Amino acid sequence: MNWGKGITIAFVSFALFIGSLVVVCMRQDVALVSPDYYKQELAFQQQIDQAQNAANPESKPKITVNNNQVQVAFDNFKLIEAGELKLFRPSDARQDRTYAVKQSADSLQFFDVRIQQRGMYKASLRWTIAGKIYFIEETIYI
Repeated sequence: MNWGKGITIAFVSFALFIGSLVVVCMRQDVALVSPDYYKQELAFQQQIDQAQNAANPESKPKITVNNNQVQVAFDNFKLIEAGELKLFRPSDARQDRTYAVKQSADSLQFFDVRIQQRGMYKASLRWTIAGKIYFIEETIYI
């Protein structure tokens, strides 16, 4: 075997390697944090303002996980007009869930998470009291 054949074999095998690498990379799922990520990024200052509204320790709800349920405890629950709890799974967007926070006689809200895959989630809670929007985000483990 001469040098010409060796160089040709090396070049062809390198080209096949690069071609297979391109095919594998093109098949990978590249998911953004959310489908409307860029729209949310433009409204991020509003989220910062809402988080500052919730910085008051006496009005901040507590998010805990107990027996396959996410529990949200409000201090002034009767004043809440609307609310939403989002569970965001950073590693798998298919596991993301959104729950509506509804008024009830009790200051506790329970959300069933038995169908959720075990692991880390970001819990984002947004609620409205007297037209003012509040926002908190915590890391929870289910």
